[in-house]
This record gives sequence, structure tokens and C-alpha cells, in this order.
Amino acid sequence: MSNDDFRVLTAIEVGSRNHDIVPAPLIAQLSHLRGGGANKRIGDLIKRKLIATEQNSKYKGYKLVYAGYDYLALRTLSKRGTVTSVGNQIGVGKESDIFVVAGEDEKEVVLKLHRLGRQSFRNVKLKRDYFRQDQSPSWMYMSRLSAMKEYAFMKVLYENGFPVPVPVDQNRHCVVMEFVEAFPLRQISQVGEPGKLYSKLMDLIVRLAKYGLIHGDFNEFNILLKDDGTPILIDFPQMVSTSHPNAEFYFNRDVDCIRTFFKRRYNYESVLYPKFGLDSNKEFDLDVQVAASGFTKKDQTQLENYMNELNNHASNSGEDYADEMPSDEEIVYESDEEGENGNEEVLDNTKSATDTDQDSDDEDYIVETDRLGNTIRRKRIPDTDKNDGADV
Repeated sequence: MSNDDFRVLTAIEVGSRNHDIVPAPLIAQLSHLRGGGANKRIGDLIKRKLIATEQNSKYKGYKLVYAGYDYLALRTLSKRGTVTSVGNQIGVGKESDIFVVAGEDEKEVVLKLHRLGRQSFRNVKLKRDYFRQDQSPSWMYMSRLSAMKEYAFMKVLYENGFPVPVPVDQNRHCVVMEFVEAFPLRQISQVGEPGKLYSKLMDLIVRLAKYGLIHGDFNEFNILLKDDGTPILIDFPQMVSTSHPNAEFYFNRDVDCIRTFFKRRYNYESVLYPKFGLDSNKEFDLDVQVAASGFTKKDQTQLENYMNELNNHASNSGEDYADEMPSDEEIVYESDEEGENGNEEVLDNTKSATDTDQDSDDEDYIVETDRLGNTIRRKRIPDTDKNDGADV
């Protein structure tokens, strides 16, 4: 793609701040290209499926789609030297895509692209007080907030010694982080000492609370386990402060998720578990540090409103959103032979969500044993899904 193509993409992104559909004259003005040049670039971007044409009651215009947003973010990360090449897609979630990419010195890192609103809720008309009445919600704006929050919390947690991936960079809806050699707890069917791991996880919940934070989604999907038994915490878009009005509810839910999973998966149950108020006395102010890092209270409120409205919609409609796709951080492992094509082919694959079978039949998993004797279950990718992804 040429510099003029990116100038037009950027112009549409800027114009989207005040327009649901950006008219061609405004695109030409913002891109500083004459009308004919801008129109040619618009046509090329439509062919590449990076923008879409829409018509309202007043005029015909254009809007950015996620693939175009991907290109803008990746170009910025490339200029910074954060991402030099894109490799395999290693994970797909209900509202994110995860890739292995090469960073500085060709070191492997993880690229997470937030994609809020791409599933069943993308057609829900959300009523938010921070949008004008004549302006519809922007999923890309919410995805950017989600990425900003994840990076801000990950950075603060890492700087304070919590077991999280090393944060590398963030731009728009993309977060770049360390590649961790570990498996999701969800895929580990046996552990050598379940009681020891249970205690580590409960201590981590308490430690977070003492630092003023509650994960809000502390479960088997968002905990990675390394070969040495060290748990790594991931996925932070739902993290809240202990001063949040619903802090006790979120704290207890995190505790109950671990207790339920250990009882069901490892047949382990303990009468000892942390209680909000008794074990969560705040000693540090990481929530204040996050606000100081640039992710403001207003940003937090906007993202929370989004999450709450999705949960309310799911409750009212009877839909089980969690069953539509794997958790954001449930890794779906591809074969080593795939994903070795050029950047454009990999980027094209980001435009489609990989369908993942949720059944837990044995034939859907590869069973392995790690160095500690833990039994690991890895999700198989059906050949039909692989072929479909290659044709996109």
C-alpha cells in the first residue's frame, strides 16, 4: 500500500470522530489529496475491503472496517519497530484475535487485536450518554478503550511484580506483549499438587485486592500455567478498583470461579478461601497509578457501561454469549506448517473469526504431558477450518 492509501485511511479515521459515514469531499480535504486522487484511493481501499461504502438519507459516504483499522495500527507499530513481521494466528476469542509477531531483534512477541462488537451484540443499539443522540456507537472506539485499559493495567501490574506478560506496546485497538511459554489452565486436565496451585491463585486474588484491584474475570481461561507451575495472569479489560460500587461482587465471583473449577476439574475443595473485607484491606493504590498512566476514570466508565449493557442484553435475551466462541485468551493451536505466508495474507485472515468447536470430546484434543507431569489438552483444529481460513 502507498502512503496516499494510508493518508485516505487516516482521513476516514479522523472524519469518523464526527461522522458515522464520512463524505468523499471531507476525505479529500483531510487527506490533502485532490478529488480525483482521493476517489481513486477510495476505490482501491474498497477493493481491498479496508473500508465500506454506506448511504444515509443525505449523502453517500465511507466508513472504516476492522481490517482497515488493523492496517493503521500495524503501520504505526511497524514504524516504532515494535512489529516487524506477522506470523501465525495462535488464538481467537469472542472479542479478540491473537497473533505471534516478530518484534525488535526478531524476538517473538504476541499481538492482541481487540474486536469488540463483532459477535451477536454488534447489532445491539447501545444507549450511551457519552455519544451524541445523532451518533451511533463506534465499536472501534470501544476496542481502542479496551486495548488502552489492558495495556495500562498490564504495565502497572508488571512494574509491581505481578505474574503478567511483559507489556511491550499499544496502539489503537492493538496490544503487544511478551510471548509466554505456557498453557491456559482450561486445557490442563491434571496437576501434580492441586492444593498448592489453588493456594497460589487465591493468594494472587488477595494480593491484587491489597493493591487496590480486582481482576473481574479470574478464571481458567485467563490463567496460564508455565512448566514450572507458575501461574500467569492475562486479560484485563474487566479489571476494577476495590473502591468500585460492585467490588465485593466481583471479588467473590473471582473466588467462586476458582473454587468451582478446582472442584469440577481436579476434585479438590478447600474450606479456606478469601473473603472480601477480611482479606482485601487496601495497602497500595495501583488503581490510582492506572488513572495517572493515561487511562482515565472517564475511559473506565465508558468501557464499564459497554460491558454492563452487553451483560444486561444477554440476561434479557437469554443468549449465552460465552458459548458463541472461546474466551478471549483461550489459545487455539495451529499446526507449524500454517501461517508462513506474507503479511498481507495473514492480515486478510484477521477479517474472519475462526469457528471453534466447543465440544469436549476426546477426539477434539491432543493430550500431552509437560516436564512437571501435568497432563495438557490442546484443542485440535479441524482440517475444514484450516482450509476455510486459507481461502479468506
